[in-house]
Amino acid sequence: MYKIGWFSSGRGAGSRALLTAITESIKRGEIPAEIAFVFCNREPGQSEETDLFLNLVNSYEIPLVYFSSRKFRAERGPDVMLSWRIDYDREVMRRLEGFHVDLCVLAGYMLIVGEEMCRRYAMINLHPAAPDGPKGTWKEVIWQLIESRAEQTGVMMHLVTPELDEGPPVSYCTFSIRGQPFDEHWNNLAGRSLEEIRATEGEELELFKLIRRHGLKRELPLIVSTVKAFSEGRVRVAEGKIVDAGGKSIPGYDLTADIDIIVSAV
Repeated sequence: MYKIGWFSSGRGAGSRALLTAITESIKRGEIPAEIAFVFCNREPGQSEETDLFLNLVNSYEIPLVYFSSRKFRAERGPDVMLSWRIDYDREVMRRLEGFHVDLCVLAGYMLIVGEEMCRRYAMINLHPAAPDGPKGTWKEVIWQLIESRAEQTGVMMHLVTPELDEGPPVSYCTFSIRGQPFDEHWNNLAGRSLEEIRATEGEELELFKLIRRHGLKRELPLIVSTVKAFSEGRVRVAEGKIVDAGGKSIPGYDLTADIDIIVSAV
C-alpha cells in the first residue's frame, strides 16, 4: 500500500478541508493509499483552530505526532543564526523514525523545511502559481500578475527544497485570466499604476478577488489529483527529479484537463 506522510500547522478551515478531502477520497477507493501519519508543529491548547485540526485527525484514527515549534524555539532563547530550525527538524525526524512513507505532503505547513529533512523524505508542497510564474505568497503572486498584466496563471505542486518555492514542478494546472468574467475588470485598470490601485482598492479590488477565487477552486482538486497520480505510479520522485511511469524526466505533470473537468462539474 502506498503510504503518505501529512504535514500541517492546522491553522484554519483550509487545513481541515485538505485532510478531509484526501481521507474521504481514500475511503471511497479513489486513491489507493493510506495516510501513515499526520505531523503538526503545534500542540493541543496552542490555538482553537489547531485543536479542531488535531481532533479531526484523531476522529479519522490516523497516527498523530505533534511537536510545538514555537515552544522549542522559546526554550532555545535568542538564536541569531536560526540553528534551532536545524535541531527542530532533526527532532521531528527522530520522532517519525517508526514511520515509512513513499511521499510527504505539506498541506498548510508553515515552516521552511531544512536540507536534512528534504533529503530524508520526498516532499511536495502547494504554490498558487503556474510553473515559471510569480514567487511568494498567494497575495504577492496576484499583485505580480496584475502588475504584469498577465494572460494566465495556475496552481502547482512542487518538490520541497530548502530554497523557498524553488523546487521543480511536480504537477500543475493552468487557467486563463482573460475573457469573461475577467476582461471588464482589466479594462477598469487601464492607465492606473499598481501603486495607485493598491492604495485605493487594495485587496478589495474585484480583479484581485476574482483571480483568488479561480485559483482556490483548483487548489484542493490539484492536491487530490496529484496524490492519486503518485499512488498509481503515474508520476514519482527519483533522485530529486520528477519522472513519469516509464522513468522519463518530465517538467511537471500537467493535470489541467483533469482539473478543468472537476471545476466545471462543481
